[in-house]
Amino acid sequence: MIYEGKAITVKALESGIVELNFDLKGESVNKFNRLTLNELRAAVDAIKADGSIKGVIVTSGKDVFIVGADITEFVDNFKLPDEELVAANLEANKIFNDFEDLPVPTVVAINGIALGGGLEMCLAADYRVASESARIGLPEVKLGIYPGFGGTVRLPRVIGADNAVEWIASGKENKAEDALKVGAVDAVVAPAKLQEAALDLVKRAIAGELDYKAKRQPKLEKLKLNAIEQMMCFETAKGFVAGQAGPNYPAPVEAIKTIQKAASQGRDKALEIEAAGFVKLAKTSVAESLIGLFLNDQELKKKAKKHDEIARDVKLAAVLGAGIMGGGIAYQSASKGTPILMKDIREEGIQMGLNEASKLLGKRVEKGRMTPAKMAEALNAIRPTMSYGDFGNVDIVVEAVVENPKVKHAVLAEVEGHVREDAIIASNTSTISITYLAQALKRPENFVGMHFFNPVHMMPLVEVIRGEKSSDVAVATTVAYAKKMGKNPIVVNDCPGFLVNRVLFPYFGGFAKLVSLGVDFTRIDKLMEKFGWPMGPAYLMDVVGIDTAHHARDVMAEGFPERMKEERKTAVDVLYEANRLGQKNGKGFYAYETDKRGKPKKVADADIAAILAPIVYEQREFSDEDIINALMIPLCLETVRCLEDGIVDSPSEADMGLIYGIGFPPFRGGALRYIDSIGVAEFVALADKYADLGPLYTPTAKLREMAANGQKFFG
Repeated sequence: MIYEGKAITVKALESGIVELNFDLKGESVNKFNRLTLNELRAAVDAIKADGSIKGVIVTSGKDVFIVGADITEFVDNFKLPDEELVAANLEANKIFNDFEDLPVPTVVAINGIALGGGLEMCLAADYRVASESARIGLPEVKLGIYPGFGGTVRLPRVIGADNAVEWIASGKENKAEDALKVGAVDAVVAPAKLQEAALDLVKRAIAGELDYKAKRQPKLEKLKLNAIEQMMCFETAKGFVAGQAGPNYPAPVEAIKTIQKAASQGRDKALEIEAAGFVKLAKTSVAESLIGLFLNDQELKKKAKKHDEIARDVKLAAVLGAGIMGGGIAYQSASKGTPILMKDIREEGIQMGLNEASKLLGKRVEKGRMTPAKMAEALNAIRPTMSYGDFGNVDIVVEAVVENPKVKHAVLAEVEGHVREDAIIASNTSTISITYLAQALKRPENFVGMHFFNPVHMMPLVEVIRGEKSSDVAVATTVAYAKKMGKNPIVVNDCPGFLVNRVLFPYFGGFAKLVSLGVDFTRIDKLMEKFGWPMGPAYLMDVVGIDTAHHARDVMAEGFPERMKEERKTAVDVLYEANRLGQKNGKGFYAYETDKRGKPKKVADADIAAILAPIVYEQREFSDEDIINALMIPLCLETVRCLEDGIVDSPSEADMGLIYGIGFPPFRGGALRYIDSIGVAEFVALADKYADLGPLYTPTAKLREMAANGQKFFG
């Protein structure tokens, strides 16, 4: 053994060829943590010191190659002073440079995922051979940063500036065959032939059949683009990417600027430029928020995994109530491999559900994400029925009938009589108490909430609601089924609105208050969209449906009358009375026309001012900052209350629920991280400033205590 550590070993294979193997002990994947980097330093030094070595192949002992840097460790580094962080970055890069500069040919065998630092390790080698199942990419922009181990320097010199800009600015993973087309890898082989192919390449290089020094040279030099070509490549790309990324996500454009700045430099100077830009991004609030989201997501996945230990396997599911929602649930289940019965009492409902599933599957075929054969298979996995004939075989039933407690009670009691005693029944309710709905059942321990968000195929969140009598097995099985459907489940405890709607309606309450004080709703929408929301509150209510918003608001007011009950009529009330239900009937806050693609397009409606006039009881001036605060403070305070009331277990789950469920701006990290970014004490003072707007703006005693003690929700 030439070198042996806890993450890396170097051993002799044959004829002077050695294998540098990544296999991080105690972990399921390889990643660049401090240990791995230190051992790579030692391993490279050991190879350099051994004059008998003629070639190196790099392999992985895991199912993946290297998934990237260990963010949990590196995030601490981001708090270092700028010059220390730059120095640490360049020190790490020296390891990759020394590997790249070894006086012998090097070949990497990419057996699986090679992302971020994993791909940067591959780029430092002379040749790359990939398994057919490998996927490679530089996803750092999704964390608000860009590659920091030489990715912005080596990738443009390996695959060309245009391709590198696309890879780095999009952060996407690339299949092995696509990587081969642009030259990111030199060969793609079947998994069983990977080691053999890597050895063959290194032997050919040792024999002089392949000129590894010539292959290496472009990575050490400036980019082969003249001034005109540089301008055309980078200026066009910056404009396009800025339009795609938007003003709140600086990393993609900064990455292009860095590649451009370093284009006329050799490797070492180019790496210094990369390090300076990397540190600049690492210090931004966007990076802090997006890295925080990544860590939250990891925590969520770990929690969901724990449920697997007691969850029952769902081999056959059922949905009650077809239509758009039922069809969406059926599509999601069938397309991810779980057959599902779809029951409705009306033939039209069945047809609507099948049409919805067929439409969604058809779109996947159109986009090349599914073959027609797979579409047929998925459609065949949806079995429409108007009877309970096969319900004795189902493992879980999702009830998705109208949001009416009496109807739900009747349907739930009925279905319980047709399923096995151990079958799970889940209600897709958005507001009604699970404990209350369970009163209709003989086996309430088998009953949970399973709240899907509309449209089902696009919204990643599923709230799994634990009622007072829900068993751990029922919760775990529902979580496992949601994961199987490709969703991100969050377990929450029962209360009106659960987590997401309970938090959303105070936001709508702030909006209602502003409109009643004379603020133009279109101005509010534009400001909140600029703030980072996918749509403003008026537009969102039109999309949700004014009738749905009206009903849910009443449920919330009944559950939390001290702060959510309106004292007088609001905009939602007068729109509901005027039968302006939003997109579903073409008129709400806005009017709706059909665009060229057949989708509803909002336009101004001259009638709306007269409809809203009766509920405007005062004309008050508000700055843009006031408007943002008037909406965000109630939302954030209700999130705090949900955490304090035990509706959600952790700040991570609270924030991820809002990002996945209602499109909270990801670059702001979630409601609780948003409070942290302002400062808890400063946020409490801000809320007190708006106290005259009502009880939605009153901080909790515990939040005041956190403010006094200088505490945060994260870190």
